[in-house]
Amino acid sequence: MPSPMPPPPTKSVFVTGANGYIGFAVCRAFVRAGWKTYGLVRRAESAHDLAAKEIIPIVGSVSPDTTFLKDLYQYTKTVDVVVSCTEQLPFGAHFEALVAIFRELAETSNRNGVGPLVLFSSGCKDYGTTGVHGSPGLAPHTEESPLRPAAFVQERTYSSLKIFEHADLFDAALIRPTPLFGYDGSYTGFAFELGAAATKAEDGTLRIPHDFNTIIHSCHVDDCAEAYLALAEYPDRKAVAGQCFNISGHSYDTLGSIAQALSTEYNLHGGVVPGPSSEETASFVDLLFGYSQWVDSTKIRQLTGWTDKRLGFAENLHVYRMAYEAAAKQGHDGVLRIKERIENILTPTGK
Repeated sequence: MPSPMPPPPTKSVFVTGANGYIGFAVCRAFVRAGWKTYGLVRRAESAHDLAAKEIIPIVGSVSPDTTFLKDLYQYTKTVDVVVSCTEQLPFGAHFEALVAIFRELAETSNRNGVGPLVLFSSGCKDYGTTGVHGSPGLAPHTEESPLRPAAFVQERTYSSLKIFEHADLFDAALIRPTPLFGYDGSYTGFAFELGAAATKAEDGTLRIPHDFNTIIHSCHVDDCAEAYLALAEYPDRKAVAGQCFNISGHSYDTLGSIAQALSTEYNLHGGVVPGPSSEETASFVDLLFGYSQWVDSTKIRQLTGWTDKRLGFAENLHVYRMAYEAAAKQGHDGVLRIKERIENILTPTGK
């Protein structure tokens, strides 16, 4: 009888914002890959959702006087990877609280023989906008592009760069995903709200006041999560540490392709046409459809071999609509959270 194979070494990951849109997907990806996965959630009620997916919940909040690490230490004194998926506005104070947590966690982990890698999440809006589809000299944003963030993400953009200042305790990489879609929808769920509302309009028309060549570049949230995993598992830590990585789909949609998909999906007899949106939805429409950006993700693809696998948003819009509506019907926290976040972003002082 052959002797049993030795088990592979167990690696551990600690994810902040573990019940959030990106964080929950990241946790699931690491669990599937065999990592022992710890997820930070603010509310005890959310712990059940994590436990159901074989994620070990740690209840606590990101704040200067946090005490939740003692609960984590009951399970482990070391973590191989930390993934930061939380975002609060204003961002500066939140970043400082995160860094204090990461440093304390890294000190304990280092004392026990493991130096962590921190994967810190920002976003591709750090670069600002590109031209629209077909515009002269159009080129994608790469990791070398200058940072020209919109006002509402400016503090996050520049605070996030400071994650590299803590190499005395941990390695770090800065991750910039494009907007994401899938399941409860994140911000793209608003597109479905607009489509449903247009079916009730007298003329059956959805009006969007933006150039239909606007580039809407996005990525499925599960593909994005697999990119984080690919960086965590890459064998050469030196090739990851100190680097920025964009995460984007292999191709982009345009506002026109999404408009056509929405028109077909909701059977809008007036279609989706350029024109002023209602006063109530104008700011939401601007956030979702008024930001043209093409993002290159060659760097992470060439380094790790990661690639996106899911169909694009416009191409598979019917499936993504069904998933969103199912989540909304169930009163999914993600749907409610994004609606609240959009409201906070678009306050008069934040826009």
